[in-house]
Amino acid sequence: MPHADRFLTVRRDPHSEEVVARGGDPPAHSILQRAGLVPVVRVHETYHRAPAGLTPAEESRLATAAIARLRTAGYHVDCDAGFDTDARPVSYLPLGASVAHLAERIHTATTTDEAADALTELTAAHDGVLAALGDILTATAEFHEALGEAADPHIARRLRYLADWRLRSVRTDLCDTRNALADRHAPHPGRSTCTEQVPATERERSAVCACPQPPPRAVAAPPPAVAARLRR
Repeated sequence: MPHADRFLTVRRDPHSEEVVARGGDPPAHSILQRAGLVPVVRVHETYHRAPAGLTPAEESRLATAAIARLRTAGYHVDCDAGFDTDARPVSYLPLGASVAHLAERIHTATTTDEAADALTELTAAHDGVLAALGDILTATAEFHEALGEAADPHIARRLRYLADWRLRSVRTDLCDTRNALADRHAPHPGRSTCTEQVPATERERSAVCACPQPPPRAVAAPPPAVAARLRR
């Protein structure tokens, strides 16, 4: 029996006429956002709605595409008949998964050198993750500066502030941490690597190592074709 957070509903609300998706876990919420829906955070729930300004036909197409993506990922979706679909689009590993893999590397690091290597991908001056994030904030600020509504210059200034001050502070601290770890060349005292060998001084030479075996590591999926083309 699937867990409750594997169930979602996607329906047109009878009162507001909005297309609303309810239920699901955080990965499902990410799928809904990538499908174009807008998250609405309330005290007791987070649901997703179609963006404002769409025609009913556009809302239906968006809802149908979201349902197809959810079902491809193994979710159970109850929906209005007009949104139902048998389509199962190809899914790719999201770009954020590559960054999340750095956290896994740090979780399993047994030396300061291994942790420093993982942090290098974040802090590299030219093409690290944080440098790219700064470029995104600046580009989004430039985008808002030319939109023309009263709030847009304020949003642009806020984004530039985040890039120039908040992100710079995070980047500086992480760079200092990475560099300090790179200089230490020390094993982590609580994460020694098991050699799976019985010491020569062990009386019971027939004994085998009792350390729990680590779970098998998943093979990293290739990047989406679209992302690969963008990098070229």
